[in-house]
Amino acid sequence: MNAVERSPLPHPQASSAPRAMLPPNEPMAQSIPRQANSLPEFALPSYVPGLVSFQATSAPHSVAVAAGSRILTYAELNRQANQLAHYLQSVGAGKERLVGLRMERSPAFVVAALAILKTGAAYLPLDPDSPVERSAYMLRDSGVTALITSGNVPPELHSSSWPVVNLNHDASQIGSQSAEAPEAEIHPQDLAYVIYTSGSSGRPKGVEVTHSNLMNLIGWHNRTFRVSSAERASFLAALGFDAAVWELWPYLTLGGSVHIPEGDVRNDAKALRHWLLEQRITIGFVATPMAERLLILDWAPNTPLRILLTGADTLRSRPSSTLPFTLVNNYGPTECTVVATSGNVAPASTTNWPSIGRPIDNTVVYFLDNEMRALPQGEAGELYVGGAGVARGYRNQPELTAQRFVRSPFGSNHELLYRTGDLARELPDGEIEFLGRIDEQVKIRGFRIEPNEIITALNSYPGVQSSTVVAREEQGGEKRLIAYIVLAPDSAVTVTLLRDHLSEILPDYMIPAAFIELASIPITANGKVDRASLPEPTSTNALRDECYVAPRSMVEERLAALTAPLLHVERVGANDNFFLLGGHSLLGTQLVTRIREAFGVDLSLLSLFDHPTLAGMSNEIELLILAKIEAASKELQPIAGPVPEKTGR
Repeated sequence: MNAVERSPLPHPQASSAPRAMLPPNEPMAQSIPRQANSLPEFALPSYVPGLVSFQATSAPHSVAVAAGSRILTYAELNRQANQLAHYLQSVGAGKERLVGLRMERSPAFVVAALAILKTGAAYLPLDPDSPVERSAYMLRDSGVTALITSGNVPPELHSSSWPVVNLNHDASQIGSQSAEAPEAEIHPQDLAYVIYTSGSSGRPKGVEVTHSNLMNLIGWHNRTFRVSSAERASFLAALGFDAAVWELWPYLTLGGSVHIPEGDVRNDAKALRHWLLEQRITIGFVATPMAERLLILDWAPNTPLRILLTGADTLRSRPSSTLPFTLVNNYGPTECTVVATSGNVAPASTTNWPSIGRPIDNTVVYFLDNEMRALPQGEAGELYVGGAGVARGYRNQPELTAQRFVRSPFGSNHELLYRTGDLARELPDGEIEFLGRIDEQVKIRGFRIEPNEIITALNSYPGVQSSTVVAREEQGGEKRLIAYIVLAPDSAVTVTLLRDHLSEILPDYMIPAAFIELASIPITANGKVDRASLPEPTSTNALRDECYVAPRSMVEERLAALTAPLLHVERVGANDNFFLLGGHSLLGTQLVTRIREAFGVDLSLLSLFDHPTLAGMSNEIELLILAKIEAASKELQPIAGPVPEKTGR
């Protein structure tokens, strides 16, 4: 059988590791998987709550979490989490129960997540930027015991089934609780957290991850990257993205500090580089698109950053040989606890795309055909992952769990395998080449998307008879979601109406960039959508938009000329929203650069978020130009003073 497994690295001393150097990959495993390595052994309480408590005892005044001027020491983090945990227990939180967590990325979020774990319960992170209807579905589907927030909660998220714990409104009651650790016994297979991913049934599905799964990730990470209490790590990922789990617990269990940027820093490559240097970040994760933009920037040889972790999409860039830190590419479905394979990315000495490395500790991968038979080395097959990171399954979905989490046909110790739906092959050097998706699931800007979820939302709109959604790759490798729509006779559906409808149900990264109207969806002989027959998006087959308003000024016309090719659309109207046309923060950075070159003014990315239409951008640009002219006029104006007297001879 064709399988690859990685043994644990010896536990090195952090201080002895050369800067920006990681241990070399081990030789490829034999074709028969070796005995699975034991889970990480700790001489301390071996789960997150106990390990953080130990740090609070051994280094109480060390910084645990920082966001600008908001700083929590380990003693403060532990005390606040203990008090909140006691309060949560009073409202029913406990073993095998789930607590929703809808908050901004902040020190308070870390306190709340830790508090939930201290009760023995598991946490469900909900991104506050996600549509309310989507969050409400997750709360109902998961059966939460309580919901924690720090701000106003929309009416849709209130329910008689769960109390809402507001950290601000309930501060006095929480603060009156005991500062001692609550009584809660944690076992390896107890639930630690649940994260929802896009679902092929049209609804998101919750992945159940255990403490055993989480500790395997933490143990591998801290050994492999030689993490110590001197580490300064970044916390950048969206809270509904499982990378956020990876950014917190490895460092907080070893006494490092986690740093959170403020504003839109994480969406601007240059601003992020400045922040990473200013905060002296030593290790951090960014999604693949941002990593590729950071790689082309200049970095000082003495930068504190020693490791940049990336993943979530196909990496198409390699670092230069002068990059002063190590780039590590990672792969892993949420169902395999964030990371399943990992590997250093060699400098740009080859034109091949970087691999996704090798399996991490206690992990095995197989390359199998449709009958779950092992394929020879080098032949592409579906990637199956087994070992200590494989999650428990999908919450309240036993049939789907049985389909995706399958028994190994090889009688190995890795009894349960997760079938990823990804196509991959083993390279001659033992590393793994990722070849894309087998099914329709796609990744856009690092986000994993099931098109069926978008299709379900589209078909729920009156006037839409049927639809399908695909991801098309543009020049430069950028992918865009394209929706193909069949409308009912005499339908009055427009692009604006559809986008407004979808934005109430789906996050912005799942809203298609273009809508194409068809008479019927092409079907293959076996009854499946014939994706090869779907036409390329053009101005002639695009769904009409009666709300289109042509640019009305020279500035708007120039902006339209800059924006349309960037978004790969035929035209951009005065009232069109940059982000609803398929734009995102990384394309926004490019637009800001083009505006600077065209108009000679610096429109901030934050301003673009606040004024995303051509009309709004145009007004901001005109104000910046006027301010620039006024400043120049003041510099040229003569300084008033006494007039010299005329003298004669």
